[in-house]
Amino acid sequence: MRLTLRVLSALLRYPDQEVQAGVDDLSVALAEEGLLCPQQRDALAPLLDQLAHADLLDLQEAYVALFDRGRAVSLHLFEHVHGESRDRGQAMVDLRERYLAQGLEIAANELPDYLPLFLEYLSVLPPAQAAEELAQPGVILSALAERLEERGTPYAAPLRILTDLAGAGGEAFEIAPADDPDDLAQLDAAWEEEQVRFDTPLAPGSDNCPKVGAILDRMLDPALTARPSRSL
Repeated sequence: MRLTLRVLSALLRYPDQEVQAGVDDLSVALAEEGLLCPQQRDALAPLLDQLAHADLLDLQEAYVALFDRGRAVSLHLFEHVHGESRDRGQAMVDLRERYLAQGLEIAANELPDYLPLFLEYLSVLPPAQAAEELAQPGVILSALAERLEERGTPYAAPLRILTDLAGAGGEAFEIAPADDPDDLAQLDAAWEEEQVRFDTPLAPGSDNCPKVGAILDRMLDPALTARPSRSL
């Protein structure tokens, strides 16, 4: 499960040269771990092909337009539950404490509920615990998958896979309704974020495939994937 979660984390991050150059290796990692069925891996093919062959600037612009305009498909999980309430702040603190308990510290300017970061955290847990914690936001993952499918984007595939991995469990969250990305009154305030990962690497030998693990480490290395402002 570890490699699959790390691959999905890489696919859901802001596109960069490392991910673009490593698409074949990501496919190999999924096949070698064998967690996903052939149909699930096939569902990822359009996104992998797009990441491998589209112009990088076009990929980045499309990512910003999709995920950063409004909250309907935001990859910040607590946006869909707490909005900007004080409850969200406490939830952030609690989640960060879970990261720290695993010896992980956020290495750059990012909120703990950013989905790719959460998946990276899950990848260092024992499989049973990772599956249990992935199920907690299962309702949110399902809502994101449905909204992305409605938009016809290949990014729907990794969210649908995460929903499947999360199973039928999950807390009874009330998901915020989808907003209109073309309604300027509903757009979020611009914010500045950097591409991030945790600053504590996995222990040597913790991946099934050392070569693929090293490739994923490079893809998630903040020194190689510094992200510019996503301001609109």
